[in-house]
Amino acid sequence: MLIKDFKVKLDYGEQGLSVELPRRNVVKALSMKTMPIIKNPEGMLHKLLAQPISSPPLAKLAQPKKSACIVICDITRPVPNRVILPPILDCLEANGIARQDITLLIATGIHRPNLDQELVYLVGEEIAQHYRIVNHLAKDQSTHTFLGETSRGTPVWVDSTYLKHELKITTGFIEPHLMAGFSGGRKLICPGISSLETVKVMHGPKILEHPNAREGMIEGNPFHEEALEIARLAGVDFIVNVALDEKRDITGLFVGHPEQAHLAGVAHVRQHVTELLSEPADVVITTSAGFPLDATFYQAIKGLTAALPVVKPGGTIILAAECREGLGSPEFSQLVRSAHDLNQFMQDIYRPDYFVVDQWQYEELAKVLRQVEVILVSDGLSNADKAAILPRCMNSVEAAVANCLEKYGADCRIVVIPKGPYILAQLATED
Repeated sequence: MLIKDFKVKLDYGEQGLSVELPRRNVVKALSMKTMPIIKNPEGMLHKLLAQPISSPPLAKLAQPKKSACIVICDITRPVPNRVILPPILDCLEANGIARQDITLLIATGIHRPNLDQELVYLVGEEIAQHYRIVNHLAKDQSTHTFLGETSRGTPVWVDSTYLKHELKITTGFIEPHLMAGFSGGRKLICPGISSLETVKVMHGPKILEHPNAREGMIEGNPFHEEALEIARLAGVDFIVNVALDEKRDITGLFVGHPEQAHLAGVAHVRQHVTELLSEPADVVITTSAGFPLDATFYQAIKGLTAALPVVKPGGTIILAAECREGLGSPEFSQLVRSAHDLNQFMQDIYRPDYFVVDQWQYEELAKVLRQVEVILVSDGLSNADKAAILPRCMNSVEAAVANCLEKYGADCRIVVIPKGPYILAQLATED
């Protein structure tokens, strides 16, 4: 009889998911390092706006300008907008930019627009009622302006609303990212407010199959390098990025120059989230960090790629993700339901005449499935979708673990990552 005396709460939906595991098999539960939180982040931000990293104060940047655009993340990112936006808005209005000339632009990437009560959730009632808020619409090419090509030949189309404003500010949240190394900074421009014509090149296999296009890697990462070049073409005057702890309290504010402030944030976050293992596990239990990131299977795939570095080739990743909104976009949903031959899919995406919106996330899933088994635990997916998709589905994490113990034996080594992609899981031998 297995003694299930290792209890852990996984980030799952809004409430979390408590599971019991056999203690003798659990090698480690990976977590963020404890960092001091900023007790008065609004007060601190007011100071940092006046003393930013490698940049003039925001007030000085604002004074000669007549309009401003502030780019914010969409609802899939837990950015504390209610905390960081008021000091920015106060500074702009105090330095001559009228409220009616300020636009908040939601960097949806190619996600759906955020509407109605979602806007209140994003920015709070006061800002939602009194400021102009616009959703970026990547698929509407007419709302973008062509800025030329990058040195690699990527066509650069950026949201025209952003470009028409004189002062350009981006906000964001820095975390490990499955393609860009880390989120935040330049990523608010691409894919955040770039057109589908730009995104589909940036998310094409020539970039994503590069070994450096992965979590925690910036140097030599073609995605990072392209995004930087696109941000430079679009122009970014100032950024405000945050780092968060496991309770989503703010542990860092990185304010000022769009590249130098972001790099400072990356260094902070890397120290905060890196967890090293001496050897890979047979089984990794992971999540997609709960709501809002695990609202769809599309987003939940980030939990799989984050776990991949610490599972043995041929091992198993158990992913617990609620997926309350289903698989994802209509295009992604159809692709997941129909593309069951991974080799054929990989051949197709290299063809110049083949393109499916969101194919890049299925490509990330394919990276994982080509190396390990995946078992999905989800209450939000329909039985039809559970039966149609490639990852095997089971009703509970405990049932999936029991299955793995039968497969790998009594000495099966299990690693748990309760916060999934918010942890940079690596082997100690990695650079």
